[in-house]
Amino acid sequence: MFGSVYRGRKVFITGNTGFKGSWLALWLLNLGADVFGYSLGVPTDPTHHEILNLDYETVSGDVRDLEKLWKAIESFHPDIVFHLAAQSLVRKSYQSPVVTFETNVIGTVNVLEACRRIDSVRVIVNVTSDKCYENREWIWGYRENDPVGGYDPYSASKGCAEIVTASYRESFFPLNEYQKTHRTLVASARAGNAIGGGDWGDDRLIPDIMRSTGQDRKAEIRNPCATRPWQHVLEPLSGYLLLGQRLLEGKEECSGAWNFGPDVEGHRNVLSVVKELQSHWSRIDYQLATDERNPHEANLLKLDCSKAHASLDWRPVWSSSTTFGNVVKWYREFYESNRVLSKEQLSEYTKDAKQKQLPWAMP
Repeated sequence: MFGSVYRGRKVFITGNTGFKGSWLALWLLNLGADVFGYSLGVPTDPTHHEILNLDYETVSGDVRDLEKLWKAIESFHPDIVFHLAAQSLVRKSYQSPVVTFETNVIGTVNVLEACRRIDSVRVIVNVTSDKCYENREWIWGYRENDPVGGYDPYSASKGCAEIVTASYRESFFPLNEYQKTHRTLVASARAGNAIGGGDWGDDRLIPDIMRSTGQDRKAEIRNPCATRPWQHVLEPLSGYLLLGQRLLEGKEECSGAWNFGPDVEGHRNVLSVVKELQSHWSRIDYQLATDERNPHEANLLKLDCSKAHASLDWRPVWSSSTTFGNVVKWYREFYESNRVLSKEQLSEYTKDAKQKQLPWAMP
């Protein structure tokens, strides 16, 4: 899988205790990688990171602390760095804009600057967001060369993080100097709404619904008509790992920005998602929010993933129906039987990818 490129590799993950980061650590360990995590504690209670109880070294630290971050990376001497640490909530960004910009922008600067000081780093993959684009609510998907921007502080911070990444790539890791004055390739990854078991973040649709269901109360649904690109968390992670593979193999053309999102049928409005979830678990109940003072959030957001399809031969594995079914199954087993299905679902996902003959899943 992934050409066995991760077996024995040293992989440094910022934000490893978060939802995406914990799934990425699980997958990398399964691939035989030597993983090191750097994160500002656990974000929720419960948390996917703790219930997985994976055996690898992790350090508690803030990406805003350049010296501590640099010392952690230097002590590990990684081959590749996946930067996932972030303040990732839109509504929280309105409440704490300074923290959001410091974490998402200065944190990204610090990761890139620390890596610039360490000779072992061959690849940096900065994970930003589909919200990094200047969202004009177009009916077509955004491509990697569309302008970045952002209405809310979170989206703007991710647009800034993309500009920072591009600046460091051009200024300190230019392709025309690769293998001459430096040996590092830099890419950024922009993904649509990632959902899956083990997410208990605040102000996120799936966690809000599952948390409410586990407590036998109705979930409150905001923005029922908002359309988003929904995908299982393993979908963008397969993209990040595939991108990392190509970069570790020295494929210079894979430097740059990449979108990883679902097919057209995965772009669905919030209310249709809620009804889909209900079809898999009758205990789910909801009510529409009556507070009209909610801060601005985009109503329509789509990604064009043609570049990843054509140049990486990356494709989604699960349909939206399969995705929602597996998400509900994970939480239902957790709340009703205290079972954690993460390893089982990772195995199912890779098996289905192999059946589809996706190149990254082949032996």
